[in-house]
Amino acid sequence: MDDLKTKDAFLEGKDIVLGLSGGIDSVVLLHYLHTHHPSNLRVIHCNHHLSKHCDEWEKFCQNLCKTLGISYENINLSIEKESNVEENARKKRYHSLSCSLKDNEVLCTAHHQNDQAETLLLQLFRGSGIAGLAAMPRQKPLGKGSHYRPLLNIEKHHIINYAEKHKLSWIEDDSNKNTNFRRNFLRLDILPKLETVYKNLTKILSRSAKHQSEALKLTRELANIDIRENNLINDSGRIDTAKLIKLEIHRIKNILRHHLSLLGFLAPSDSIMSQIIDLLHAKQDAKPLVAWDMFEVRRYQGELYFINNQAEKKSENCPLHTEFENFPNFSIRYRIEGQRIKLPGKNHSQSLKKVLQDANIPPWERNSLKMYYIEDELRAMERIGRMEHAK
Repeated sequence: MDDLKTKDAFLEGKDIVLGLSGGIDSVVLLHYLHTHHPSNLRVIHCNHHLSKHCDEWEKFCQNLCKTLGISYENINLSIEKESNVEENARKKRYHSLSCSLKDNEVLCTAHHQNDQAETLLLQLFRGSGIAGLAAMPRQKPLGKGSHYRPLLNIEKHHIINYAEKHKLSWIEDDSNKNTNFRRNFLRLDILPKLETVYKNLTKILSRSAKHQSEALKLTRELANIDIRENNLINDSGRIDTAKLIKLEIHRIKNILRHHLSLLGFLAPSDSIMSQIIDLLHAKQDAKPLVAWDMFEVRRYQGELYFINNQAEKKSENCPLHTEFENFPNFSIRYRIEGQRIKLPGKNHSQSLKKVLQDANIPPWERNSLKMYYIEDELRAMERIGRMEHAK
C-alpha cells in the first residue's frame, strides 16, 4: 500500500492484529483497517507504565475499540527505568505481542516513512552494518504469524492529513518531546535542519534503507550458498570449524552473522565477532567460550555450539527415568569428581569423565545429567544408559 485510499492487497483475507498505542499513527491505521478490513481485525494495547498518563491512554484505546465494535486486549508490561529505556520497552513489547499472535495472524504496526528515515540514521550513528542499515523490513515472521508495516512507504504529513480529514481523535505522548531520547533528538533537532539543505530527505533515506535491504538479501543468499556447498552445518545446528576456517574471513563473518540471526541471537558487535573468530583457532586444551547478553558460542571437538540461555530448556523424557522412578529407594543424583562406572559388557570400570567424552557430551552439559540410583546403587545415567556397578 502506497496511499491510504485503497485496500492493502497483502492483508486481503488475513487475520489482523493491530498494535494500538493511541497516538495519531496507530489511530489512523486503526481507522484505515476498520474501513477496508473490518471483519478480521482485533487490537492489542501495551501499557508500559512509564508515564503518569499511561492508564488514561489505555482507557482511550479501550473506549475507541468499544465504539467501533473491535475486539480489544490490554497487555501490562513492567519496564525497569534503567539505561536505554526505549530499547528495553521495545524488546518487551514485541516479545509480548509475539506471544499473543495466533497461527498465521498478521501484526500490523503504524511505522511510516519518517520512522524508517530516523531508524536508518540511528543505526548509522551506532556503526551498524548492512543488517542495521536495512532498517525496518516491510514484513517479517513473528511468533506464530508475521509482522507487517502497511504505512512504511507513507510520509507523516499524509497521515496527519488523513486524521484531520476524518476528524479523528488521538492522544499525545508527552515523552515524544523529550530530546534526551535519541530518536526524539533526531526528529526534533537534527532532521529539520538537514531538510533545509537536502530536499525530500525522508524519501532519500528511505530509499537508501531499501538498497541496504536488497544488499542484505544478497549477503544472506551468499551465506546459504557457502553453508550448503561446504556442508558446514550438521543436523544438530552445529558448525564444523575445520571446514569453516578454510573460507576467507569476510565469508566466515557473513556465515556466522547469518546463522546467529536465524537462531534469533542478538547481533554480535565487532568486538564479539573478533572473539568468535579467535575462538575458531583456540588451542584444544582451552575452554573456548564467547558470551554476550544471554547468548554463548562454544567450541568443542571441532564444532561450534550456539546456546541461548534465555530460551526455555526443552525437557526430553528419559525412558530410563520412567522405568526406575517407581522403584523403592529410587533417587536422582549428579556426577562427582573422579567417579568411575562400569558399563554393560565391559570387564573393567571406567572413568565417568572418559565415558562422557567418548559419548561426545560437551563439558558444560555433563554436571546436569541425571544419574538414577536404587538403594544407593547406580543403575543408569541420562544419555549414557544402564550401568552395572559404580564406585
